[in-house]
Amino acid sequence: MASKKGIAITGIILAAITGASFLSWAIPQDNETTFVVSDYKGYLDGVKSIHEILEESINIEYQNLLDRKITPQEYIAITEVTSSQVTAKISEFVTTKPSEEWQASYINYMDALRKFNSYLTETKVLASLIENDDSQDKIYKIIQKIESLKTESSEFVRRSNELRPE
Repeated sequence: MASKKGIAITGIILAAITGASFLSWAIPQDNETTFVVSDYKGYLDGVKSIHEILEESINIEYQNLLDRKITPQEYIAITEVTSSQVTAKISEFVTTKPSEEWQASYINYMDALRKFNSYLTETKVLASLIENDDSQDKIYKIIQKIESLKTESSEFVRRSNELRPE
């Protein structure tokens, strides 16, 4: 036969489990993360500086790839790291809630980063084509696409700069 103490402890444990279950059901689970920025100009200037550094370094490595100074596999490894950094910045932009006057500038810069990420992806495709000694025609088409993406990214940066509030 069960003791009164055992029944009481069992009752307390059941009440705690029921209470915890109720709290996990009652507390909303939608935790939308927001990246809080108060200095919109400073933040955008910082992202722009990082983007310029990444762009400059990848341009050097891209030229090294074309000049056969580095292997396609080395280039792909470099672009993987750069792409993850760009993706992190894009994620910050997505979670940032800029003021209304800064929204257009932020959206255009985020689009510039997306185009830059597409540029990186296409340069990885080129590296694979070079590694597999693919046809010059395929290589030429990819290079044209790469140049187009680079131009589009620069155009979004230009638009972002033009849309900055005074």
